[in-house]
Amino acid sequence: MKYLIVGLGNIGNEYAETRHNIGFKVLDALAAVSNTVFRTDRYGDVAEMRYKGRTFVLLKPSTYMNLSGNAVRYWLQKEKIEPADMLVVVDDLALPTGALRMRGKGSDGGHNGLKSIDSCIGTNNYPRLRCGIGHNFAQGRQVDYVLGGWSDEEKPLLKAQIDTAVEAVLSFGTIGVERTMNTFNKKGEGAAPAK
Repeated sequence: MKYLIVGLGNIGNEYAETRHNIGFKVLDALAAVSNTVFRTDRYGDVAEMRYKGRTFVLLKPSTYMNLSGNAVRYWLQKEKIEPADMLVVVDDLALPTGALRMRGKGSDGGHNGLKSIDSCIGTNNYPRLRCGIGHNFAQGRQVDYVLGGWSDEEKPLLKAQIDTAVEAVLSFGTIGVERTMNTFNKKGEGAAPAK
């Protein structure tokens, strides 16, 4: 079995440590635990790892968030992977920092990366791992918040969240989305939202 694991984020050093780039962070951690390295390829940085007889193709799109679908469509076709065997790791404002939720399909929830993927591959029927980044921002400041860096209070939660996300991705590839949801949607609840 082969899976495409897509971590959403924006390229460039100025975005590397922002909340919006948690998808890249999770894929970097996956590559590190499997001793694989990313290579620059068409539409993104790509790595391949094996785990329990499965192949995971890791993709960090280089297209910027709102054009992520171009990279996803290309790599699904190139690797001959169906959308049901793809997992998109994405930041989510609706979940508190540290929380994780896996879903088998769903709406884009206003996320530009997911909107682009839905549009380019013609479906939203693919699994996604939503990584909570909280919503502690004033009205009209959402962009500044998602493109902002992690606070000192958030950083310990982030480390635990990334470690759990790595486990969830590997679980997805070995026992499937439903059983992984049952296991990991109960874990990683994170902190209470800031008041």
